[in-house]
Amino acid sequence: MQASNSSTEPESLQAPSAGMSTTQSSTAGTSQTAPAKAKRLSKRKADSLKDDKSKKKKRKTVKRTVRPNYTIQEGEDMLLIISNISSGDSIWKPKRKGCKKKKGNKKGKSKTSANKTTKKAPVKVPKVSEETADKNVDLESVNAVSFDHWGQSLPIEVLVKIFQFAIHQDGAVPFLCRVGRVCHLWNGAASSPVLWRSVSIGYCWIEPSKSQLPGTEQKIRNTIDWLAENRLSQLREFSLCHWKKHVDYVVQKVAQSCPNLHSLKLSYCTGMTETAFQSLGAGCRSLEIINVQHSEFNVDGLVSFLEAYGNQIKNIYFTHSTKSDKLLSTLSKGCCSELRLLEINTKLDGGYCQLPICIQALQIGCPKLQTFRLMNVTPVPKMIRNTPSSTSGFPMLEELCIATSSHSFMTDSDLNNVLHGSPHLRVLDLRGASRISATGLYALPFEKLECLYWGLYFNSNTMVASKKGVHMLAQKWSSTLRELDLANQPFSEEDMEIAMGCLAHGAGVDLFRSLNLSGTKITSSALRLLITQTPILKYLNLSSCRYLPRGLKRVYHGQEDIQLLLDKLG
Repeated sequence: MQASNSSTEPESLQAPSAGMSTTQSSTAGTSQTAPAKAKRLSKRKADSLKDDKSKKKKRKTVKRTVRPNYTIQEGEDMLLIISNISSGDSIWKPKRKGCKKKKGNKKGKSKTSANKTTKKAPVKVPKVSEETADKNVDLESVNAVSFDHWGQSLPIEVLVKIFQFAIHQDGAVPFLCRVGRVCHLWNGAASSPVLWRSVSIGYCWIEPSKSQLPGTEQKIRNTIDWLAENRLSQLREFSLCHWKKHVDYVVQKVAQSCPNLHSLKLSYCTGMTETAFQSLGAGCRSLEIINVQHSEFNVDGLVSFLEAYGNQIKNIYFTHSTKSDKLLSTLSKGCCSELRLLEINTKLDGGYCQLPICIQALQIGCPKLQTFRLMNVTPVPKMIRNTPSSTSGFPMLEELCIATSSHSFMTDSDLNNVLHGSPHLRVLDLRGASRISATGLYALPFEKLECLYWGLYFNSNTMVASKKGVHMLAQKWSSTLRELDLANQPFSEEDMEIAMGCLAHGAGVDLFRSLNLSGTKITSSALRLLITQTPILKYLNLSSCRYLPRGLKRVYHGQEDIQLLLDKLG
């Protein structure tokens, strides 16, 4: 038993060893093939990762341009935004948000390197030209720039249009200079030459009366040079206000850089010389309007300019001075045969101001005059040798203003010499003309007068020549009259009632809008008749009217206020 056990025991013990050997051999085989498979798998994963990275890099390198979903066309007073999206698409689809990368501090980098900020390259914004402001524009170049969200969604043409409304009210300077510093988009819009066609520059560096340092003077010249070179290429209207120095330099610079200049205005300026006038004539062949009111300038320089380039001038404004005779004699010689507007004024506190003028010579030299204004200046008849006593007048005259805050000695014959050949007159301003009578006005040839200002604004009524006949004027112009001023005229209450009745039953009562009856003898019945027939009356002056009840003697503005007056009248 022991032997059998011993014999059998090794056999039993050997069986497992054989089994172990077979298993070991199998495991040995598998252990030899596993590293190769693992290497192959790792290579495949590495290759796939490289392919994904290369694809991502390729995708990143591809730049997708943003195409606008609209087209902009500019009309007369609005911008038309036309959509390019079909009916099946949605305009308001939200944009897909890109995945946000988590920021983590990489190993091996110091804190100082991690805290350093990288500077962004400045973004270049395309400037707006006249073509982009007036024609159909592809906004691809503007929208592709990485602005803020509101900057991307706002078309630059719309911003230019908004700026146009702003500068129409506040002016181009300093508005455009300030908004150009907001962002790149606003700077691009503010640099559009369309916005710089009308520029008015006031004196903003230092008070005009104080002296200037050399550095300040150089800054002023540098600013003018930069504006002339970068902004004023399409300038048409330019004005300087309250400049006591550098006027000559500014005018010469504008004349050299702005060939399209149409209008020049100097208000309360000093120091314009003959050289500046000659530079205007040489560089600005489109100049038609010159306004030098309340400014000190070289009169001889202006006279020489008008003698050489007067044929292109259509409007002239200047203030009465001791050398005004030279300018009037130059105009009477025919140097400005295309003149349409002539205005001569003086300060209101200047007192009584007379201007000797030969009307016949002016009518011959300026036959196309349409507007003639003498503001607070009283004309005195003057005769020139070899001038005919009778002419054809001003056949194209539409507005005559001989208004003064004091009294004028102009008579009916003087007024007839001016207006005897003006059948198209629409506006007649005779405020202060106390010696003009109603019969003299009635005899004038024009039939379509729209505005008559005949108020008297001085205390004494002893010199008033016309005390009756206003009803004849109301009857003659009842179909065309729109505004009437009879302040302080001593017409009787009966004459005023007839005149108001003619206006109330006239063909043009629906267009009557302004009435000044201050200090007159208007009655409640005549006033009630006129107000009930004038639907668009917006201004009514009843101050100091002694024939009206208390509480009604004031100025009324607007239709609602006048309607309340009508309710009180009865």
